[in-house]
Amino acid sequence: GDSRSILLTFDQGYENGYTAQILDTLKEKNVKAIFFLTGDYARKETALVQRMVDEGHVLGNHGMTHASMPKLEGAALEEEIMSLHRYVQDTYGYEMQYLRPPCGEYSEASLAAAQRLGYKTVFWSFAYLDYDVNNQPDQTASLAKLKERLHPGAIYLLHAESSTNAAILGDFIDAAKAAGYE
Repeated sequence: GDSRSILLTFDQGYENGYTAQILDTLKEKNVKAIFFLTGDYARKETALVQRMVDEGHVLGNHGMTHASMPKLEGAALEEEIMSLHRYVQDTYGYEMQYLRPPCGEYSEASLAAAQRLGYKTVFWSFAYLDYDVNNQPDQTASLAKLKERLHPGAIYLLHAESSTNAAILGDFIDAAKAAGYE
């Protein structure tokens, strides 16, 4: 895409009550994101996943069991990716094409396997300690951190279970747009 574009990606390990609010904000700001799903999430949160599809977001594969991909080999690795692929296709009529390896752990073999299975692997250029739900980072400081890391092609990894992310997302999108990003 455009060089002034950034990518918002959300890793969906489990639901903590903020995803609907995040979807509301994205809809209000007319922004599309990638939501990386685990098998557990795809099975349990059908209404939210269906809403992601209906509202034009991209579903990504985060592994059926969130296993470390370099530790898997051959058929097991393929199963970790494709069992979730098939489940999402059968349940939501959606064909995923982006993979985020859990914890960003990968090997040459796992990258090659993903590619062979028709997947593009997506990492990130920005992530921060937003995933400890009992110790959420300060909203003002976090917003400043997100804004200062803006650069063309930036890929943000945000966790949807974070109350801070839910609270600051709209302001961050506004700031990014004001800075000429889309």
